[in-house]
Amino acid sequence: MIIAIDGPAASGKGTIARRIAAHYRLSHLDTGLLYRATAAALIAEDRDLYDEAAAVAVARGLGLIDFNDATLRTRRMGEAASIVAAMPLVRSALIEAQRAFAARPGGAVLDGRDIGTVICPHAGVKIFVTASAAARAQRRALELFQHGERADYDAILADIIRRDARDSNRAVAPLRPADDAVTLDTTHLGIEAASAEALRIVEAARTKV
Repeated sequence: MIIAIDGPAASGKGTIARRIAAHYRLSHLDTGLLYRATAAALIAEDRDLYDEAAAVAVARGLGLIDFNDATLRTRRMGEAASIVAAMPLVRSALIEAQRAFAARPGGAVLDGRDIGTVICPHAGVKIFVTASAAARAQRRALELFQHGERADYDAILADIIRRDARDSNRAVAPLRPADDAVTLDTTHLGIEAASAEALRIVEAARTKV
């Protein structure tokens, strides 16, 4: 069983994906970390984030589990990852690794922005998690505050709107729901309710198989 969970930043897709994976005892891959890790490596080497050749070289050398999660989940890395993820050759370099992960015995849960449309278009379950920009900015501000980072709501909202535009309008693999995805709007849902609804969607899809 392959479960594809897509959606914009701070929609709740990552937490939902982890919970779904734990429920079904499946492996989980947050594909956004691949782009964050690529961007982090470029920054560490003092390279230009817009240097596509350098980004491709880094992407090809990435493992799928060698990540410092705390470092990669900062607001700075999220913005940097959005720049790198818009590069067609970087996306191409990471496609096979993601598909290989999805193809492991028993299946897997992958979350990102193009899982249901590009990486796993034949996934048995596709969920597109979304929420209003204001709700997502509020969540991200709270998350940053809890991790001891400065949380400027207006700046975070502006970042989210900018990332949404970049992700949705990029030439390759733009952020959009797959035609057969079920949309889950979490604007007014807590994570428990959102996860429960996602589980219901998965179970409904499984009964049709």
